[in-house]
Amino acid sequence: MLDKKKDGRSAGKGGRVRTPAFVKNLRGVRDWKEASGWLDWRGIEDIECITPDQAGVARGKMMPSKKFTSNTSLALPSAVFMTTISGAYPEDGGGFVYPQDDGDLKLVPDLSTLCVVPWESDPTAQVICDLVRQDGQLVEFTPRNVLRRVLDVYEEHGLKPIVAPEIEFYLVHKNPDPDYPLTPPVGRTGRPIGGGQGYSIAGVNEFDELIDDIYHFSESQGLEIDTLIHEEGAGQLEINLRHGDPIVLADQVFMFKRTIREAALKHDIYATFMAKPIADQPGSAMHIHQSIVDAKTGANVFSDEKGEETDTFRHFIGGLQRHIPNALIMLAPYVNSYRRLTQGTSVPVNTRWGYDNRTTAFRVPRSDPAARRVENRIPSSDANPYLALACSLACGLVGILDKIEPDAPAGTAVNQDEIELPRGLLEAVALFEADDPLRRILGDSFVTTYAAIKKAEFETFMRVISPWEREYLLLNV
Repeated sequence: MLDKKKDGRSAGKGGRVRTPAFVKNLRGVRDWKEASGWLDWRGIEDIECITPDQAGVARGKMMPSKKFTSNTSLALPSAVFMTTISGAYPEDGGGFVYPQDDGDLKLVPDLSTLCVVPWESDPTAQVICDLVRQDGQLVEFTPRNVLRRVLDVYEEHGLKPIVAPEIEFYLVHKNPDPDYPLTPPVGRTGRPIGGGQGYSIAGVNEFDELIDDIYHFSESQGLEIDTLIHEEGAGQLEINLRHGDPIVLADQVFMFKRTIREAALKHDIYATFMAKPIADQPGSAMHIHQSIVDAKTGANVFSDEKGEETDTFRHFIGGLQRHIPNALIMLAPYVNSYRRLTQGTSVPVNTRWGYDNRTTAFRVPRSDPAARRVENRIPSSDANPYLALACSLACGLVGILDKIEPDAPAGTAVNQDEIELPRGLLEAVALFEADDPLRRILGDSFVTTYAAIKKAEFETFMRVISPWEREYLLLNV
C-alpha cells in the first residue's frame, strides 16, 4: 500500500517519496492541481501570462506563482489587440469601430503550454493564454482564436490539417539607431559573415555557442527543432519544426521567436525576423508545409487508396491559387514585406504550383503518398504564425469546398514571370476586404479590425522620409 504524503506525493513501504511523473513534463500539465505541483517542484517564483497580438508580439501580465494558482482573474484591455506595430490606433471606418468603453478581455491560461522561461535569472514560467469576453465567448478577432475558427470549419467537414513551418531569420550587429543600415555580425573567426553560405556547416559553426543556447533554451521549453541550417544570406539561418497540429505549431513558432531573440541578445547581437532586413541580401520566409487528414481515420486525403492524387488535393491547390493574393496581407503584413517579393529570386511572385519546383508559390515536395503535402512558399518570416497558418489553411479550404481546379503544374522556372501578387500594402488590404468567402471563414470582426490596423500602419510609414528620397530628389527636382 502507498501512503499519501501531505504534499500530494506518494511514499512506498520504505518511506521513499515518489515524484509524480507530470512534474517532470517539460511542457504542459492537465489541470490546475497539476500546475500547482509542477510550479512547486521547480520552485517557480513568477509566471508570465502571455498571448500574441495581431503582430505576433507577446502581450500579457507577470505575477507571483502563488497568485497564479489562486483563481486570480486575468484581463487585458481590448485595445491591445487593435493597435498598430508602432502603438497607434486605427481610425473608424470600413466596418471597424473602436470600442468606446475599451472593455477588458479575459486571459484564460492554456495549461498545455506551461513551461519554464530558461533565459530568466529567477525561476520563471510562462503560459500562453486564450482571450474570451466577460460572458466566456471567444474573442474572434484575436490571432489564436482566428486560427481556431478555421480549424473548427475543417472539423465540421471531418478534416484535420497537419502543418510544418520553416522559419528563416537573420543575425545582425546590434543597431540601436534605426537611421543606420543593418550589418552582418562577426562570427567565431573574427570576420564579418558573408553571403552565399547556403547549407554551409562552417556557416552554422560560426555561431556554435549561440546555436547551443537556442537548442538548450528550446529543450527546456519542450520545443522540438527538426533541423537547423545556414541560408543564403549573410548571417541568415533557418529552423525547421516537426509537423503537427496547427495550434501547437503556431504556439511553437511564437515561442521560438522569443527564444531566438533572447539567445542572440545573450551574445550581444540581434536576431531579426524582418522580411528584408538587409539590402541586396535574400529575404526571410516562413514556408508552411500542409497536408489534410481524415479526422476519424488519420488518412491523408490528398492521396487515394492507390496512392494517386485526389480531387481534394487539386482543389486545395486551386483555393491557394485563387485566394492567396487576396489574403496576402496576412502573409506579408508590412511595407517591408513587399521588398522581399521580387522577380528573379527563389521568392515566388506568382500563384503557380509545381512538383519540387522552388520557383513556384506552391511546391509539392517529393514524398510517398501518405506524406503528400503542399508547401506554401509565399509567407514572410515577419508574419504572425497564427494568422499565416489561418490564412493558408482557409484559402485551401475554400478551394476544397468550392471545388476550385488549379492550372497545370509549372515544369520550368517561373520566377521571372509577371508578378501576380499585390505590390504594396494598400492594394493587398483592398483585395482582403473584398474576398467574401475568406471573410466568412476568418470572421467579419477580424477582417475589419486587421484591415483598419494595416491602413493605419501604412499612413504612419508615409510620414517617414527615406534615404532614397533624400539621395535622388533633394537636389534634382
